[in-house]
Amino acid sequence: MALIVADTSAVVSLGTVTTTAPNPLDHLLDSHTVVVPSQVVDELTKTASYDDVSGEAARAVLDRRSAFEARSVELDETFPLDDGENAAVTLANDIGAVQLLCDEFTRLALVHASLVETRLVTTPILLTALVRNDVISPETADELLTAMSDARRWSSNAYVERAQSTLRQQRDNEHPDSN
Repeated sequence: MALIVADTSAVVSLGTVTTTAPNPLDHLLDSHTVVVPSQVVDELTKTASYDDVSGEAARAVLDRRSAFEARSVELDETFPLDDGENAAVTLANDIGAVQLLCDEFTRLALVHASLVETRLVTTPILLTALVRNDVISPETADELLTAMSDARRWSSNAYVERAQSTLRQQRDNEHPDSN
């Protein structure tokens, strides 16, 4: 199984859509070796205390706690991201993760530039990969991304809009008569 490091923002994004089938959080945890920094578990625990969609999503992720590993990471105090992203980047580089799943859209360039050999993947890109690998349909992925976008307040986000455009093209290619 591919080794993936995830940060808080990405697993909370996936946790917002756990009632759908197939569930992308379950698929990720069941088909990959997912490792998170202990700081991410701390952030999830804090977020889970909120009575809102993010709190509910964090609780859904923590309910699957046995499906992922948490590791301690020493933070680079000079790194200009919050502790979760800082630790996730460090951990991904330290363990040679294939991918870093991160939805820190405002600082993606910094995250990307900080990775040595690990590929940066956002949740919208993960959903398009699930379509490409026939795990979910383009329609389902578009619905999931819309639900995540609403819950995570991603309106007008260029990464999300690009993924939605890709998903709609894939849907239209599968169903050319629906145009």
